[in-house]
Amino acid sequence: MRSNQFLQLQLPALAEKNGVYGRNLKTYRNHPIKIITQSGIVMKVLRRKRMVLFIAYFLLLVLTMLNLANYRWTKEPQRCNLQMRSTPYQGRSDIRFLYRPSLSKKRQLVYVLTTWRSGSSFFGELFNQHPEVFFLYEPMWHIWQKLYPGDAVSLQGAGRDMLSSLYRCDLSVFQLYNSPGGKNFTSLELFGATLNKVICSYPLCSTHRKEVVGMVDDKVCKKCPPQSLRLLEEECLKYNTIVIKGVRVLDVNVLAPLMEDPSLDLKVIHLVRDPRAVANSRIKSRHGLIRENLQVVRSRDPKLRRIPFVDPGHKISKKDGADYHSVGAMEVICDRTYRSLRTALNPPGWLKGKYLVVRYEDLVENPVKMLRNVYQFANLSANLDIESFALNMTNGTSYSSKPFIVSARNATQAASAWRTVLSIQQIKQVEEYCHHAMAILGYERVRTAGEAKDLSKSLLTASKL
Repeated sequence: MRSNQFLQLQLPALAEKNGVYGRNLKTYRNHPIKIITQSGIVMKVLRRKRMVLFIAYFLLLVLTMLNLANYRWTKEPQRCNLQMRSTPYQGRSDIRFLYRPSLSKKRQLVYVLTTWRSGSSFFGELFNQHPEVFFLYEPMWHIWQKLYPGDAVSLQGAGRDMLSSLYRCDLSVFQLYNSPGGKNFTSLELFGATLNKVICSYPLCSTHRKEVVGMVDDKVCKKCPPQSLRLLEEECLKYNTIVIKGVRVLDVNVLAPLMEDPSLDLKVIHLVRDPRAVANSRIKSRHGLIRENLQVVRSRDPKLRRIPFVDPGHKISKKDGADYHSVGAMEVICDRTYRSLRTALNPPGWLKGKYLVVRYEDLVENPVKMLRNVYQFANLSANLDIESFALNMTNGTSYSSKPFIVSARNATQAASAWRTVLSIQQIKQVEEYCHHAMAILGYERVRTAGEAKDLSKSLLTASKL
């Protein structure tokens, strides 16, 4: 005991003197002192520590790479999978199930770029009738209604984003424009649903058959059971051709990101019509286009000087105010149309081979020929039933003045009706707004009211596209 006490008292001083205190010796109050003298044991412990650190670093690197790969997969949209989803529909939360890479051939996607009152309802019906086409009519109507009174130009990006989802068969995007706290959208709540052959036919409804050519009876289709968007998505996934017709994308350049996307195969069919005929039809439809006219007119450049709407001394009425917006909207529409045409004259890489101009006047003059050209561009085949449908719809025995209704009519008479209805002042105003686009498309200007009313003189020349 005495020797141990002596050793405990003397060792600190000895260790401090030799400079090794706390390094080779450890002192414990109630235990014997152990001096580690075997350096091999120390090296072995250090090697084990290095090995553990290396393994930990490697595992951290692997976990980081896996997390990055998962992040990219959830952020980058993939093409639709043809397999049906078995998971319950939960809106945008299950969007990833739609974006798995498809093993089948790439879908043919078509956007019909046009404007109001250009004969687009009839033109869209040519795709709605095709048994191999999944057709959507004016889906961006929901955006414009929800974001009213946003101006037309500011809504272009939202429209493009909606198209990006719809072409991938993701219809949950409609929920973004639902009323706050509202119930989920159904198939019958989509704009134009009761005239859609997919929605009104088997398996979503038993009232019509997709393969039978003929107009849908909207009164009958309204009695169809409303289906969830998930079921409509599953129908979309069955089709290799998706066609969307819209009047709310004003410029083909807005679609450039979609046309450059390698996961999409998007083509654009640009349906055009004589702007003076468009203006005349807009005036007749003024009550149905009040909101749209205001949204378009709000995009006009306030700094530009414009010709008077009516002759001096004319007494302004409420009707003139509505007509002013109907015709005034043509300034924005024609400006954006001209931008599209100017791009098409010298097409960039993303537009080459993916753009087709169709004049409404040529369509109604020779519907079968134009139908075949359009179908060939969209990689579709025409049949006798659809050709007969197009012929009958443009060669009706009467002329209907009702807007927003697709019916058999004398389309040639409708195409030239503006020449006897519009005043020379209105004609001049439209021509002032639209002369650049008219020159490319082959629509001649008129000099006098008499020249406009002379129906024996054609105002159509060859288009530069």
